[in-house]
Amino acid sequence: MGNKGSQSCYMKNTEKGKKHIGRLAVLLCVLIVLCCFTAQKEGYHMDELLSFELSNAEFNPWIVPTQPIGRLAKFMQEEIYGDNLGQTLSNLADTVRDVAANRGNSKLLQYKADVYPEPVWISGQQFHEYLTVNSKDCFNYFSVYFNVKDDNHPPLHFMLLHTMSSMFQGVFAPFMGCFINIAAVLGCCICFFRLGELLEEKAVISEGCGGPLGICAALLYGLSAGAIATTLLIRMYGLLTFFCVALFYLHVKKWLAEGFGRKNKGLAAAAVLGFLTQYFFLFYCFALAAVTAGLLCTKKRYKELKSYLRTMLLSAVVGVVVFPFSIQDVLSSGRGEEALQNLSRGFSGYGTRLWAFGAILIKGSFGSLLAGLVILGCLAIGGVCLMARKRKALKAAEERKSRKPEGERQPLWLMLFIPSGCYFLLAARMSPYLVDRYIMPLFPFAAMLLALALGKLCRVFGKKGKYLLLIPTGALCILNVCLYDGEYLFRGYDRQLEVAERHRELPCICLYDGTGYYYNLEEFTRYEKTLLLKLPELEQRQNTSDLTSAEQVVVLRKSNVEEAGVLEALKKYGWEVEVVLLEENDSVYGDTLYLCVRKSDR
Repeated sequence: MGNKGSQSCYMKNTEKGKKHIGRLAVLLCVLIVLCCFTAQKEGYHMDELLSFELSNAEFNPWIVPTQPIGRLAKFMQEEIYGDNLGQTLSNLADTVRDVAANRGNSKLLQYKADVYPEPVWISGQQFHEYLTVNSKDCFNYFSVYFNVKDDNHPPLHFMLLHTMSSMFQGVFAPFMGCFINIAAVLGCCICFFRLGELLEEKAVISEGCGGPLGICAALLYGLSAGAIATTLLIRMYGLLTFFCVALFYLHVKKWLAEGFGRKNKGLAAAAVLGFLTQYFFLFYCFALAAVTAGLLCTKKRYKELKSYLRTMLLSAVVGVVVFPFSIQDVLSSGRGEEALQNLSRGFSGYGTRLWAFGAILIKGSFGSLLAGLVILGCLAIGGVCLMARKRKALKAAEERKSRKPEGERQPLWLMLFIPSGCYFLLAARMSPYLVDRYIMPLFPFAAMLLALALGKLCRVFGKKGKYLLLIPTGALCILNVCLYDGEYLFRGYDRQLEVAERHRELPCICLYDGTGYYYNLEEFTRYEKTLLLKLPELEQRQNTSDLTSAEQVVVLRKSNVEEAGVLEALKKYGWEVEVVLLEENDSVYGDTLYLCVRKSDR
C-alpha cells in the first residue's frame, strides 16, 4: 500500500511539474515575441507621447508654445526646491502654513506663470524634461494626479508609467511603457491558466482538458496581432484589458467555488483599479454586474446578491472618491460629451461602425481580415460536418463524463457572451475614432472563444484531441505574428531622429496645425531649441530678431501645412531652402524637413 501511495504521489507531482513547465514555456514564448516587437518600435503616436508628458512633466500637463512652464511648475522650481532635502521640506512647510493662514491671498495662489504674447523658443533640454524625470521629480505622484485631472482619463496608467520613468531616470525609450503592457498581457495568460484549471475542477469541461484549454487560450491571445498592438501602444488599454479579464475570472471563480457572500476584496480591487484605468471599463463592468446580479436572483441566492451589490456599490464610491474628476470627465468633458452625442445618434451610421470594429476584431484575432474570414468559414463548415457526424457519440460520451448538469454551464456562457457583446456594441457606438484601441479588451475574450471552439472540434479525435489542439493553435499564432502589419512600430522614424542628431547644434522651427507637433517631441529633444508656430504666427510674428540672427535653421513642416505658404513666409525673413533633408513621402508622419540658410550667406 505504501509503495502504491508513494507511486501515486510521485505521478501527481510529475504531472504538476509538467503543467508548470508548459505554462512557463508559454509565458516565455509570449514574452520573447512581444519583446522582439518592442525592440523594433521606433516612433510614437502623439497620444503615447502625451502619456509620457502627463506622467513626467512636473505640474505641466500641456505643452503651450506661449507658456512653456506652467504656474505650479514655476512655483515648485523657484519657491519649493532647495539645495537639499531639508531645505525643500522647510519651504514646503512654509507654503502650507502660508496657504492655511492667508488662503486666497497666499503666495501660492497669487503666483503667476510666465505667459508670452507669442510663441517662444523651447530648449531641447526642456523637451527632455517634459518626457523624463530626474532625482528632483521622481516618484512624484501628486504631479501625475495634478496633470491628469485636466485630461479625459483616470490616473492609474500614468502613475505606473511615471514609476517606470522614475526607475530609469533621464531615459526615454519604448520599453518603459511597453513593459507595463507586456505584464498586462502575461497577466491575462495567467488568468486563462487558472480559468481552465477551475473549469476542469468544477467539471464544467471534461477532465484533463483544463490545462490544454488554458494554454491554447493564452497562446491564441498572447501571440495574436491584437496583443502585439496592445503591447506596442503605450496607453492605458493593455492595463484595461487585464482588469476586464481579471474581473471575469474572479466572477467565474466566485460563482463556481467561493460564492459572493464574503471575501470580495479581490473583486472590489479589480473593479476600482479598472475604473481608475480607463472609463470604457464601465461598459464591461456594468454589463457583467447586471448579468451576475440577474443570475444570483434567478438562482435565489439572495444573501450573496446583497453582498455582491454592496461590494460593487462600495467599489464605485471608492473609485469616485479617489478620483472625483471622473464625474466631469464622463459627463461634461470634450470626450465625454462626444461619446454621449455618438450614443444619442442611435442607429444612424451604426452599421458602418459595427462592421469597422468587427473587421478590427477579426484582424486582431487572426492577423488579417481575409485570413480571419477564411478561417472562421472553415471552422464553421468543419464544425457543422464533424458535429453532425459525431453528435450522437459525443452526446452519449458527454452524458457519461459530465459530473454536473448542463444548466450549471449556462451562467458561465452568459457571463462570457453578454458583457463582451455589450462592450462591443457600446464601444462601436460611442468611440470617437474607428481604431483598435477601444476594443482591445475584447481580443482575449475572442481568443478564449476560439480556444473553446477548437477544443470542441478536436474532441472528435478522442483523448488525443486535447493534444492535437496545439497544432491549429500553433498555426494561428504563427499566422498572427507573420501577418502583423507593423502598426504602432512607426518604422522609419529613426531616420528622422538621425537628421535631428546630425543638426543638434541648430535651432528648429516646427510649423504645425492643431497639435501635430506632439508626434515630434522626441525629435525636439535633439535640437538646440525649437519654435512651435502655426503658419499665420510665422507670417505675423512681431519679435523677428531671433529669426534674422541665426545663420542656419531646420524647418519641420507638418503635412497639413501648405508648403507654398511656408516657403513664402521664410523668404520674408531672408531664409531660403538649401536642401530638403527629408521628403514627405519618406517620413512616417508625413513631415518635410528643410535646411534653410540666409540668402546673404549663399
